[in-house]
Amino acid sequence: MILTAFFTAWGDLIRPGSLRVLGLGVALATGLLIAVYAAFAWFLGLVLPDTMTLPWIGEIGWVDTLVSWASLGLMLVLSVFLMVPVAAAFTGLFLDDVAEVVETAHYPGLPPVRRLSLAETMRDAMAFLGVILGANLVALLIYPFVIPFAPVLFLGLNGYLLGREYFHMAALRRMERDDALALYRANKATIWIAGALMAVPLSVPLLNLLVPVLGAATFTHLFHRIRGTS
Repeated sequence: MILTAFFTAWGDLIRPGSLRVLGLGVALATGLLIAVYAAFAWFLGLVLPDTMTLPWIGEIGWVDTLVSWASLGLMLVLSVFLMVPVAAAFTGLFLDDVAEVVETAHYPGLPPVRRLSLAETMRDAMAFLGVILGANLVALLIYPFVIPFAPVLFLGLNGYLLGREYFHMAALRRMERDDALALYRANKATIWIAGALMAVPLSVPLLNLLVPVLGAATFTHLFHRIRGTS
């Protein structure tokens, strides 16, 4: 069920409606990462000197260039962790549009969706963003002490968080909140594994830019398959 939903979602990314949302998602995620890198490089430029004098070598003037390239490599690595909250923050932006494309193509004849108020959507999104940021900041402090198990911790933690949020938001389009929560609890293990699968491309720079839209499509399929939508 999970793999079917995942690979079907990859095919949905090239549908006309999804391509527009995918382009927007990649542009927003890329823009955010560039903005973070620019702020980081600007800060380094303030605190680091243009030249540096080393013993037995003398004055060197390429410190800022070296640090700039090093910081770019560092940001590519950090993008693995930065894309987790980015994917979480963009979920609410993309889910409705992507889900509509998926449902039109694969689940025709469904009744109108349950529309959430803007206040309800923002409240859920901000609450989840706070949780995922806090959890990953704590995890970043733990990773150096459990290096052999860091990938397992990354996938397990973000699989749980992303799976819960993506499924919750997909379910709320079609169910009342209490019913959506009950369906989640009844299928928690399946949803956790699906979330961990979504966390895998999050760990690959550049590929992780696709995750917000891919996750919305995958969990739309997973919701309908768990619910037994014909």
